[in-house]
Amino acid sequence: MSLQLPMDYALTGREYSWIIASYFIGCFTAGYYWTRWRTGQDIRELGSRTVGARNVGRTLGAGGFTVTFLLDLAKGAFAAAGAIWLGLRPEAVVASLVAVVVGHNWPAQLRFHGGKGVAVSTGALLAYDPFIVLCLVVIFLPVIALLRNFTLSGMTAFMLGPLAVFLCGLDKVEVAAMSLLAILVLVTHRKNIREEIARMAGHRPVKGSSAQMHKGPNEEA
Repeated sequence: MSLQLPMDYALTGREYSWIIASYFIGCFTAGYYWTRWRTGQDIRELGSRTVGARNVGRTLGAGGFTVTFLLDLAKGAFAAAGAIWLGLRPEAVVASLVAVVVGHNWPAQLRFHGGKGVAVSTGALLAYDPFIVLCLVVIFLPVIALLRNFTLSGMTAFMLGPLAVFLCGLDKVEVAAMSLLAILVLVTHRKNIREEIARMAGHRPVKGSSAQMHKGPNEEA
């Protein structure tokens, strides 16, 4: 595999169609629809105001968290598995992974107010190359033992993931996939990272954040 794109590289109709389909698969924000069905409320107006599993868990408990997390994991895996099953070129497979996470984070039907991409990214990587997820776990476990902070540990794993994948000798395509998903996850968690660092340092909460958001780690699936 190679990630070097020729000057005349162009997506085929099948590749283009699946990448677009992956975005709309990502737009199925399970947390939003599950909360609507169970309570009639808009999860984007509750807690940390995202559609991620952890925020749903604050409203619907462990059951809501589990359902949302598994559905988000599944849609990421489905987009990646579909791209591989269709025989798309490596670059188009990576684009499909990115598209499903973008759809989850910025769903068009919810005015681009979605989740933060952790569960979806994990599901996509599991279907794409489980070894990448193993690399993330290997980074995450010692970091959480040291920091005892779930959010910062998870973000550290995603931040160092591309380097770990590279050092393990995986192909450029795998490094690119991990890098792009890491960027998406870190961008959506930038506020959470600042808040957690301030909280661990004993500083006051970041101005403008809600009191509920500071009751615990804020990473959203």
